[in-house]
Formats: sequence, structure tokens, C-alpha cells
Amino acid sequence: MSDVALSTHTSVMRKVVRQVSPCALELVGVLLVSLLSVPLALLAPLPLKVAVDSVIGSAPLPASVSRWLPASVAGSWSATLTLAVALLLAVAVLTQLQSLAYWVVSTYVGDRLVVQFRARLFAYLQRLSLSYHDTSGTADSVFRVQYDALSIRFIAVDSAVPLATSFLMLVSMVWVTARIDLQLAVVALLVCPVLVLLARLYHRHLRERWRAVKAMESSALSVVQEVLSAVRVVSAFGQEEREKARFVERSTRRFWAELNVIVLEGGFGLLVGVATAAGTAAVLYLGVEHVRARTLTVGELLLVIGYLVQLYEPLRTIGKTSATLQGSFAGAERAFELLDERPAVAEAAHPIPLDRARGAVTFQDVSFAYLANQPVLRGVSWEVHPGSRVGIAGHTGAGKTTLVSLLMRFYDPTAGRILLDGRDLRDYRLADLRNQFAMVLQEPILFSTTIAENIAYGRPGASEAELVEAARAANAHEFISRLPAGYDTVVGERGMLLSGGERQRVSLARAFLKDAPLLILDEPTSSVDVRTEERIFEAMERLMRDRTTFMIAHRLGTLACCDVRLELEHGRIVGGGRPGIRARPAR
Repeated sequence: MSDVALSTHTSVMRKVVRQVSPCALELVGVLLVSLLSVPLALLAPLPLKVAVDSVIGSAPLPASVSRWLPASVAGSWSATLTLAVALLLAVAVLTQLQSLAYWVVSTYVGDRLVVQFRARLFAYLQRLSLSYHDTSGTADSVFRVQYDALSIRFIAVDSAVPLATSFLMLVSMVWVTARIDLQLAVVALLVCPVLVLLARLYHRHLRERWRAVKAMESSALSVVQEVLSAVRVVSAFGQEEREKARFVERSTRRFWAELNVIVLEGGFGLLVGVATAAGTAAVLYLGVEHVRARTLTVGELLLVIGYLVQLYEPLRTIGKTSATLQGSFAGAERAFELLDERPAVAEAAHPIPLDRARGAVTFQDVSFAYLANQPVLRGVSWEVHPGSRVGIAGHTGAGKTTLVSLLMRFYDPTAGRILLDGRDLRDYRLADLRNQFAMVLQEPILFSTTIAENIAYGRPGASEAELVEAARAANAHEFISRLPAGYDTVVGERGMLLSGGERQRVSLARAFLKDAPLLILDEPTSSVDVRTEERIFEAMERLMRDRTTFMIAHRLGTLACCDVRLELEHGRIVGGGRPGIRARPAR
């Protein structure tokens, strides 16, 4: 393993240990249940030795057995045979009970670790800046949360515990075998250096190949996510077969890449099997020689062979697990890469709390670019007094939506600064700042819950009376009351069981209930008919009252209610100014 790979491996292990440390006691419990298999494995070949040497032959019972038995049992072949059979059955039952207990405990702890890790990844994803989501895409984030997070269980429970148990099993079997015949134990152990060498040769290739497989799988998932989110467009253009072919092409690439890794792992398993078989053959050959020389009984040889099977099983487990572990490490690397992402919009070291803003907003020579050397806003400067209604007009791509995105710190300016009530936005606590805004978008976003839950999204603890009051203010109560389940109506994914105008009025009701001092209206009536537009405008008039409002629109008539209109062109202010606002074009 190269120095870089070793460093990465160590770094991932440290992060895994930190992640699972809250469940340390539960993991110790899993390990203890797993370790019960060691004494059971040591007992498993003993009934065969007793039957061969002390029932078929005339050798006395092993001292470890006879000391617990009365002389009448030790001296009777029938009682000894019954003892051997009873011991065989007891070990089998205890082994099954231990396996069941391990399965239950390991499943509980493993699933708990996965839930905690997924929750951490999901929470962190929501805190990352929009720029990360813009570049990474939804599907890759979903894959990391849903699938890469499983690696925490594979590493901490399904790999670490069996490896520890196998190591203790290995030590125990070597010790017991050495007490019976030291030479056979030494011969059996000669396989170990071979397995270590094989592991070093294979593992350096497996990790990167597994990373490639996971990247391809994420890419295939992105096709599914993209098509299902735009299924109406796909159907309208009749492109189902084309999208299916795109999905099959990416899935096939992933299939062949995984098959390549499986063949590589299979080759490793084959070599491990050959090595352990060679060790077994050598021990059998030498053991028969010892029996012929009367330094070993037949029962002892069978006991050694039984222990040898138990000895090599941990070695095979260690080899197989360490190979499979590379896929888990690849998934863990991808998951922790997400947690290593630093938000482009960072919280201040000592943020200022903000209860309720007055609503004075100032832009001071603000510039912004999503990509280097491609500015969207250029030296924008203006200021707004509390309670002003600001209309923002401009062609598509002029920077209108970017302007209000900067207001809510979805992004930070690349130059200049934005003030709210005289303080830089970056000085405020991020959650407090965003709590000052309510948004109504061109395409209203509803969640697949009830209408009541959607309205109360900004204030989950609101009473039923407050919900109804907000719905009345948004001209939504009437249509909600006509629905069979009323406010308990489930709106479907993205609210698609409601019409566009109904979704927009629910969105307005949500803004009313939040009662924020600043309001952003982004093309709120562009996709509704004239009659619905009138109802929405009537509601918006009430909503804008005594709030600093920023209204984005293409149609100039939509901005007639505004105190002033800012016109943007190529990221610059080219016009604007009335009482309540001062704006100047950038020089």
C-alpha cells in the first residue's frame, strides 16, 4: 500500500471511529456476543476425539473432560458415547443460539449507526451553500446519504467485529493446536505470510475500482432522478426510449466495472483458498506420519484437523473481509468527503442575533459571479427604506433572481457588501437572517404533506385559527374548504394535485403566517390566468402592507404597485429612483 493510500486509509478510520464512538458500548456488546463463538469453536471437534479415542479406542478421557465427570461415567464406554453425543448436540444448539443473538444485536447496532450517519449527512447537506448543490446535483447527494452511509455499518459492525473475533479465534486455535503438536501448529501458520502478501498486492487496486463503481452508480441514479422530476417534458416529447437507453448505458458501464472488481476479489478468494488447502494438505501429511510414529493418536489428529479448519476459517474471513472492506472504505471516503465540504456561505465567528428587522436594505458596490470571470452582477449600489416596495425588472439573465438570492445569503457577494438595518448581512446569525424573509416564487414549492402542514411550514406550532386566518388573507380558504379533507388534504409531490393558482395561494398563506418583515415575490403571477391573477394580487396587496418588498417581474404592468422600479441590464442598474429608494447605476 502506497504512503498516500495508507494516509487516506488512516484518515478514514479516524473519522469512522469518531462517528461510531457514541455507540461504543453497543459495539462492545456486539463484540462480546461474537466472541462467544470462540469457546464454542474450541469445543466443536472435542466430541469426535472422545468418540474415536475413548469409545472406539481405549484411551482415557481428556483431563479437561474427566475432571468434571464421576468415575462411573468415565469408566463406561456407553456412558462416554452418550456424553460425546450430548456434547455434540449441546455445542450445536449453543452455536445456533449464539448466531441468532449475534444477528439480532449486530442488526440493531448496525442499523442505528446507519440512521445516525444518514441523519448527520442529511443535516449537513441542508447547511451547505446553494453553490454546492448547483455543481454536485441532487442524485449524487442522495446516493451518498442513502448508499454510501451504509459503509459505516460494514466497517464498524460487519467487518471490524468479525475481524477481531477471527483474530482471537486464530490465536486460540494456534495455542490449542500447539499444545497437541507444536510442529503441526508451525506448519499450519506458514500460510499466514502468504495471505498477508496477497492482501497487500490486491488491496491497492480494489479501493479505487470501488470508488469508480460507486461514481458510475450515482451517475445512473442521476438519470432516474432527472427523468422522474421532468416526466411531463419527457412524455410530451416522446423521449421515453431515449432516456431508457441513457439509463441502460450508464447502468451497463457500472455493471461491467463492478464485475471487474468482483472478478478481482474472486481471484483473491481463490488464491486464499488454494493457500489454506495447501496448508491443510501439509498438516494432514505430517499428522499421518506422527500417527504412524505413535507420537499422535488418531483422535488427536482428527482434533487437530478440526481445529485446522477452524484455524483457516478465520484466515479466510480476514482475507475475504479485508477485500470487501475496500468497497466500504470507498463508500466511507465519499460520505466523509461530503462532510469535509466547507459551506461557501459561512457563519460568522461571533454572529449577532436578530429578532425582527426594520427592513432597511443597502447594496454597496456589490458584484457577484457564479463562475470565475463571468460576473452576473457588476458594482450594484442602492438603498431601500423600511416598508418600501421595490420592483426589479430586466431581461432573462440580467441578474434579478441573483439579486434577491444575495439578500437571503444563499450566496455571498464576490465584491462589495449588503447591509440590513445598517449591519453587514454576514454579521448576523444565518438562521435569524433568513427568518426575516418570506418568499413567494414563480413556481410555488409545496411538500407532499397536507395543506395545513404546508401553510405552517414557516411556523410549525401555529394554531388552527392562525392557519385559517392566513388562508383567508391569501384568498385560499374558500377553495380549501371545498376539498373533501379540507386543510388535511394531501397535496401530492410538489403539490401537483392542486392547480397552479391554488398552489400559489397556499404559498401566499404560508408567507402570511410567517409574518416576516421582508418579502420576496419572484414572478408570482406569471403562470396563472387573469382571473386568478386578480385574486393573487388582491392577497399580495395585503401581504406587502408594512413590509419591505422586492418584486421581480418581466411584465412592467406587474410592478405598477411598487414605489420604485429598478431596471437591470447585464448585471448593472440602468434605471430607477423614486421616494423611498436611492439607486445609482454603476460607473
